[in-house]
Amino acid sequence: MTHAGAAGAAIDIRNLQFSYGDGPDVLDIAALTVQRGARVFLHGPSGCGKTTLLGILAGVLPATTGQVRVLDRDLVTMRSAQRDAFRAEHVGYVFQQFNLIPYLSAYDNIALPCRLDARRHARLGTTSLDTAIRDVASQLDITTLLGQRSTELSVGQQQRVAAARALLAAPELVICDEPTSSLDPDRRDAFLALLAQSVAHANATLLFVSHDAALGERFDVQLSLPQLNRAARTAEAA
Repeated sequence: MTHAGAAGAAIDIRNLQFSYGDGPDVLDIAALTVQRGARVFLHGPSGCGKTTLLGILAGVLPATTGQVRVLDRDLVTMRSAQRDAFRAEHVGYVFQQFNLIPYLSAYDNIALPCRLDARRHARLGTTSLDTAIRDVASQLDITTLLGQRSTELSVGQQQRVAAARALLAAPELVICDEPTSSLDPDRRDAFLALLAQSVAHANATLLFVSHDAALGERFDVQLSLPQLNRAARTAEAA
């Protein structure tokens, strides 16, 4: 999965380099291709650049040099506003700290992507927003929690609300940044099973990032960022 890019791939990276300001390269990846529909596990220790790579793939951070194509769109040539619009329409993101709005109900937190972006809402087609919210909530077993504020939910429940928000309107790419780090093993396993089921239901590509390599066997493909990243190997050799 680190060969030259393929047409129609979900993610296609060539000669990507990224640094913060005038600092050294944080990322230096010769090639990375992820096929559409794959469930990919990307692992590496804290500080190896995992979140930075996710930020580039989501269009939050611009690549310093190289090619970054996501869903056949070249993010490098896009302006910041174009990347924001692309992310809102096509990418679902589950953050490590969930990023739920505390004063909103679970229902309204899930609804946010479609309420804030007309293109995301248009992906629902003839399905009403309410029906779509209740459908994804049912998949993640949180229908009874929709009226509760996020501050009234347990960590595991907040996590499933965050996943439902990311999956609403069936984005083509779902990115998860260490979403199970605060869960005990039983809740982690239940969440991973529900996530896999929901991603399959949406026919989405999943990129799941964690420092825990033991989780990798649950995914179609396992990738080690330190092995992909020439910048990390150079730093280790210095």
